[in-house]
Amino acid sequence: MPLADTILLIHLLYVLFVVGSLPLIWVGALLKWSFVGNPWFRYLHLAAIMFVVAESLLGVACPLTVLENELRAIETESSFIQNQVHKILFYRLPEYAFTLIYIAFATLVAATFKWVPVRTCSKDS
Repeated sequence: MPLADTILLIHLLYVLFVVGSLPLIWVGALLKWSFVGNPWFRYLHLAAIMFVVAESLLGVACPLTVLENELRAIETESSFIQNQVHKILFYRLPEYAFTLIYIAFATLVAATFKWVPVRTCSKDS
């Protein structure tokens, strides 16, 4: 597998984590799954979307996209993985539309901390 495809799959996994974790948290809360209150999971999820928001607000290109594009310049052949995953990840919209979407999604993630609280550690005294 070309290295560019590996980077693209990592990018897809990142997006799936960011997007998929929110409904997973909501469903998990309804079904009383304990992992949805795990602070490591929840704060990592929040950090992941906040990183995307910061990139967008600062006008910085995603490092994974930049790296993939640089590798594509070296690896000249297109692959099935590239074609299929690009259809999932990349849309043609104005940049401000993505920024608004990212901010709205981050707001939902942050609000979910109130709706589905993070477990706290308690000390036995």
